Amino acid sequence: MTDPSAAVSSDDYRQLPSIDALLQTMTEELQRWGQAPVTSALRDITAALRADIASGLKPDLSIDAIRHALNSQLAIKSQSSLTTVLNLSGTVLHTNLGRANLPEAAIEAIVKVASAPSNLEFDLETGKRGDRESHVEALICEVTGAEAATAVNNNAAAVLLVLNTLAMHKEVPVSRGELVEIGGSFRIPEVMTRAGCTLVEVGATNRTHLHDFRGAIGADTALLMKVHTSNYRVEGFTCDVEEDELAALASEHHIPFVHDLGSGNLVNFSALGLPDEPTAAQALANGADLITFSGDKLLGGPQAGLIAGRADLIAQIKRNPLKRALRLDKMTLAALAEVLKLYRDPQTLSEHLPTLRLLTRAQPAIRDQAQALLSAAQAAVLPHYDVSVTDCVSQIGSGSLPVETLPSAALQIVAQSGQDKDLRRLAEALRKLPLPVIGRLHKNALWLDLRCLEADQQSLFVDQLGSLHL
Repeated sequence: MTDPSAAVSSDDYRQLPSIDALLQTMTEELQRWGQAPVTSALRDITAALRADIASGLKPDLSIDAIRHALNSQLAIKSQSSLTTVLNLSGTVLHTNLGRANLPEAAIEAIVKVASAPSNLEFDLETGKRGDRESHVEALICEVTGAEAATAVNNNAAAVLLVLNTLAMHKEVPVSRGELVEIGGSFRIPEVMTRAGCTLVEVGATNRTHLHDFRGAIGADTALLMKVHTSNYRVEGFTCDVEEDELAALASEHHIPFVHDLGSGNLVNFSALGLPDEPTAAQALANGADLITFSGDKLLGGPQAGLIAGRADLIAQIKRNPLKRALRLDKMTLAALAEVLKLYRDPQTLSEHLPTLRLLTRAQPAIRDQAQALLSAAQAAVLPHYDVSVTDCVSQIGSGSLPVETLPSAALQIVAQSGQDKDLRRLAEALRKLPLPVIGRLHKNALWLDLRCLEADQQSLFVDQLGSLHL
């Protein structure tokens, strides 16, 4: 067999410009990308061209061809790996897709404080150092009825901080049925261990009684704790201890009662036509000394963990050195404040808060939207796939109300071949669109649940279907 490299002459290599010569022609590229990135990219490109020449190929060695390759390579490298997507998965608060969408007021607040100095920790009245949490504490108290409050970077951190502050080197009884595992395989027992306290399991997985807690209280008991089973629900032959009973027992023994609410709801869901979920205010009214809950789930705000309750306990928590490691940055505080302000007017909350707007969308409206998009979807995938409008159910997501669903409608796509691999190929093609589309594979079909497709996103979805590569 003839070796292709034997036919390559030194003239072939001489036609390839040197790095120095190329740099002299790349004035605009140097200004745009910088000296080091351009130089590194040119070395990669010329090395690849030499390899092509060595293999007997005749690559384009012109300056224009190399410039095009350079700009393409650097443009790809400069793209952010974090990008927006269309969430048509049917899960509203999708943990992997960023959970709650922020309202416009919160987004504007983030941009404002991110682009200029702010009074994050500066008291404009006294001219002295201020408290960064002054921007949200009063608002948290207003919407929960708490005496005091603080905030950290997520609810797991909130639980960690509470336990580390109030129960370090002491015991905390928790029902076996509440030893949950949250996203990313983080488990309550492991969080408690890291907090420096000792878990005391009480009751059974399905049934825990007040006397179980009473029998577990000893000289080393720091507090009683109730954990919202946000990712699952135990049904059937069950028994759970009510909040007010635990609160009374804790008070009897002069220890705090802490309730981890998980998602953390602030409004009457039933009044909005949604599955009922206890509110933060109700938990405090039922006797909890402290509550912890998330900011980016049912609350509809940025990622945060909120702690609210008795002023003396909050004061202790704020003095914990760990608090600084878990504190919120200025952008999160700005967004959280604006979201909390929306709760002052429950009548317009669904209009301004994306999470509640999406959760409360009526099925007929979603079905009408699906019908309007049907022809465009069919044109994009025929003849390999069939598309129809089908009723379905959406999930709230992120561990919120795990067994309740919301009636919705979807574009249901099935492969003409009946092959699962063809559905997966289509799902991959949708993810590779300029604005990636995330659907759900279920029951031999690809479902594009339209509950989360806002009106201003509809044209974006349709316009890019023409570039779908099947």
